[in-house]
Amino acid sequence: MTVRLTVAQALVRFLAAQHTERDGARQRLIGATWGIFGHGNVAGLGQALLEHAERMPFHQGRNEQAMVHAAVGYARQSNRLSTHAVTTSIGPGATNLVTGAALATINHLPVLLLPGDVFATRPADPVLQQLEVPYAGDVSVNDCLRPVSRYFDRITRPEALIPSALHAMRVLTDPVETGAVTLALPQDVQAEAYDWPEEFFAERVWTVRRPGPDPTELMDAVHTIRAARRPLVVAGGGVHHSRAEDALAEFAEATGIPVASTQAGKGALRHDHPQDVGGIGHTGTATADELARTADLVIGVGTRYTDFTTASGTLFAHPDVRFLNVNIASFDGHKLAGQPLVADARSGLQELTEALRLHAYRVPGGYVTEYTEDKERWEQRVDACYEVDEPDTRPTQPQVLGALDALVDASDILINAAGSLPGDLHKLWRTRSRDQYHLEYGYSCMGYEIPAAIGVKLAAPDRPVWALVGDGTYLMMPTEIVTAVQEGVAIKVLIIQNHGYASIGGLSESVGGERFGTAYRYPAEDGSYTGRPLPVDLAANAASLGMRVLRAKTVRDLREALAEARAADTPTCVYVETQTADTVSGAPPAQAWWDVPVAETATRPSAVKARELYERHVSTRRRHL
Repeated sequence: MTVRLTVAQALVRFLAAQHTERDGARQRLIGATWGIFGHGNVAGLGQALLEHAERMPFHQGRNEQAMVHAAVGYARQSNRLSTHAVTTSIGPGATNLVTGAALATINHLPVLLLPGDVFATRPADPVLQQLEVPYAGDVSVNDCLRPVSRYFDRITRPEALIPSALHAMRVLTDPVETGAVTLALPQDVQAEAYDWPEEFFAERVWTVRRPGPDPTELMDAVHTIRAARRPLVVAGGGVHHSRAEDALAEFAEATGIPVASTQAGKGALRHDHPQDVGGIGHTGTATADELARTADLVIGVGTRYTDFTTASGTLFAHPDVRFLNVNIASFDGHKLAGQPLVADARSGLQELTEALRLHAYRVPGGYVTEYTEDKERWEQRVDACYEVDEPDTRPTQPQVLGALDALVDASDILINAAGSLPGDLHKLWRTRSRDQYHLEYGYSCMGYEIPAAIGVKLAAPDRPVWALVGDGTYLMMPTEIVTAVQEGVAIKVLIIQNHGYASIGGLSESVGGERFGTAYRYPAEDGSYTGRPLPVDLAANAASLGMRVLRAKTVRDLREALAEARAADTPTCVYVETQTADTVSGAPPAQAWWDVPVAETATRPSAVKARELYERHVSTRRRHL
């Protein structure tokens, strides 16, 4: 039996019938489709989404990159078991997907991209927005998506959709391979009819696997851990994707091994768990980073390691340090010349715990006392950062976080991605639940927060969802505020105005760049941007997009505004201007060195001094072989 449908209609109907299943729980794989329509998809996918509106929910976006961010936020909150599709027209609509696709693939988060493409049959050549490539007739701007997609295909014939769609679902549901999947759809093929076998539209369930460890690798891992005196776990985002938080807590409690976390892994243990020692790397806590410097064994769980979030090339300083990597991806399991334990994070941790219990392994008591006391001292530093002596003054950025910390409970979700906030949050935030801390730091993409908050809120409609943004990030991509207002998605946006790129300004100063081009100020006569702050009113901008805005001038105002926003059932923004952090309430400085090269020759004293410091730090570089 066959049914005659256009390619676009068939694709929508096929997507609506796909499901995932893990641990006995089933859900739709493609929960909804985002779209901005143009000539490349309006008569194809646009018409198909209208035709099958009862099967496939639709969300109207304002920026193509932002639509991908919203889908990614939804996918992360759904533990990668459900995601959204994104359709665009050809040309700029399609190329606007590239940044979002890179973010999804780098973070191993599934999203389905459906950009329109030029005519497959080429009745007109070129068509509007077509890229003409003299050396190849089969290249379009959509080929920009190839390197940032985990699977890419261009559907030039209707029947080609069948194997391609199945391959796309396979990749989206594979915990090792998942990321952005792109099916480029020529505009003529979208509207072309075909007699489809009814089996193509049957309900399909894609099992998300939990592979266990190889027995030999498991025994080798047990031997390695038993030989360690100062082991440290580095928990990454894979702990959350696997829902391995309870298994990690059981492992840590059984062995006494402390747990540090990457930006993606923070919240793997609650902040008050005895074995949680906070963030690691350049933005980590002094407790975690000192443990990392002296660790003789680093147990990476679901982390891919990077130069920034784990300071992998400079932080692990023990002369005999070794790495044991529990990871579902063999590629990440072998990093830093590590000993791999290739397995799902939950399965791997559970089997490790049981095997170590048989040997009654536990770290020395003095080690536990050491990190427990260090953790208590760090908590005192956090209290000092949050402390407010004068509630009628403008807050510092850490004091803004302190006001929010005093308000939220385990149900709140915080979203951030770039700027100075990730550093303060990683060091200071006290995470109360496994999914409260939503930092996108694999790509650290400015503009992610507001659209991602919409996606998270769609996945968790009964929970307070906060998008924390600085002024630099806000100006990158505020457009989806309109979508939140249109669809009544009650996100809370906290805009922290500090008049520039504070994070990069600090980095610039440390590497001899003197904060050049990082402040939002008028130019001075010498060409530097050191004049008066720009008269930009971000609160008025948010209000003009339809959002309710609460302005806070003091700490007291801020506390009241945050409480009001949290209780609101409509999209609400809190706007606050911060003061420069001082030595009492400012966040502690970086606890690990980040290798950012400094000019080797320069005439300005700041750069000369920065180069001297850089050369001293370079001596600490290490290749773990």
